[in-house]
Amino acid sequence: MATVSNVALYLLHLDEDKGGEGLSNLKLQKLAYYCQGFHLAIFDDVLFREPIQAWTHGPVVPELYQAYKEYGSQRIVATKECSAVAEQLTDQERELIEEVYDVFGQYSAWALRNMTHEERPWLRHEATGGNIPVPELAEYFKTRIQ
Repeated sequence: MATVSNVALYLLHLDEDKGGEGLSNLKLQKLAYYCQGFHLAIFDDVLFREPIQAWTHGPVVPELYQAYKEYGSQRIVATKECSAVAEQLTDQERELIEEVYDVFGQYSAWALRNMTHEERPWLRHEATGGNIPVPELAEYFKTRIQ
């Protein structure tokens, strides 16, 4: 099973490899959220175990936030570790992360933030800022793939 760190590093690798605009912490958070949600919907299992919480600017994985908070709203610099992480992911995990990046990576961080603000998992928990339960994520994202 992947960790949220594996997912983030692979997303950073994809962005650099495909000539993206760069990923800020905010954009990385939203892409990780979509990776988790679609993995749940398609494979009935989590992609990573770290919890997702409903913060002011949308879904956030606190561990991931802490890892990249020093960048603020700036582009996170991809390292050699980013390209090496691919070997730690299964083919299924890589394919899903690539698909999410291809679909959602084209949007700005703020566009993704606004999208998540219209989605039930964040709306149900934004007042408390608490964890978004995995079963709720799965239930919601299953409606997105039908």
